[in-house]
Amino acid sequence: MTGSPLAALLALSGAVAVMAGAYGAHGATGKAAEWLTTGAHYQMIHAVAGLVALGKGRGPAALFLLGALLFSGTLYAMAFGGPRWLGAVTPLGGLALILGWMWLAIVFLRGR
Repeated sequence: MTGSPLAALLALSGAVAVMAGAYGAHGATGKAAEWLTTGAHYQMIHAVAGLVALGKGRGPAALFLLGALLFSGTLYAMAFGGPRWLGAVTPLGGLALILGWMWLAIVFLRGR
C-alpha cells in the first residue's frame, strides 16, 4: 500500500471522522450534533474497513471511500447549514457502502 493515493485518502477520511466527531461532541448542539456524530461513526468505520479491504483489492475500498464521502459528507454539510435537500443524497452514500461490503464478501468467497 506504500505510495497508494487511495490509502492516503482513506487515512485522511479517518482524520476527518475524528474532527467531525469531536466537534459533534463538544461544539455542536441539537440536530447538527446528531448529524456530526452519525457521520463520524460511519466514516471512521469505513475508513478503517477501506484500509483493510485494500489488501483484497481497490474496488471495495474505493466504494467505502465514495460512500463515506456521500453519506457523511452530506450529513456534515447539513450540520454546518447546508440545504436540507442534501438529505436526499445521503442514502446514495449508504448504497455505496452496502455495495462495498457486498463486493468484499464476494472477494472473500472467491478466496482472493
